[in-house]
Amino acid sequence: MKQNILLILIPILFLTSCTAKESSKKGASMNTFNSVSMDEGLKLMASDRDFVLLDVRTPEEFSSGHIPGALQLTNETFTKEDAENLLKNKGQTIYVYCRSGRRSKQASKKLIDFGYVNVIEIGGIIEYAGPLEK
Repeated sequence: MKQNILLILIPILFLTSCTAKESSKKGASMNTFNSVSMDEGLKLMASDRDFVLLDVRTPEEFSSGHIPGALQLTNETFTKEDAENLLKNKGQTIYVYCRSGRRSKQASKKLIDFGYVNVIEIGGIIEYAGPLEK
């Protein structure tokens, strides 16, 4: 009797173990950022109290005019250390933009790879109609 129970339990335990491993693999590969329009991003920021707005254009582009309150990291050159020095909380919402949306997508992927978990890519400043800060 005990032998029969063991013969039934061993395959069940094995299958459960395999399923758990597959689930954790799937979860790890699902680390990605969200992309929304600039307008949708602005609406989300209006209702969010704790976020960072990140401009990933060059310092020259940033100084020529950026969305008020934005911080700057250059997409092509920022490292994990640069990100961690500027963005202390990896769970905080980070809204990322550039000029047209290409660099913001690249930077958002880098941030996810660096362990940031709440990254929202909002496209390019060319879609922004509000005032700029210099």
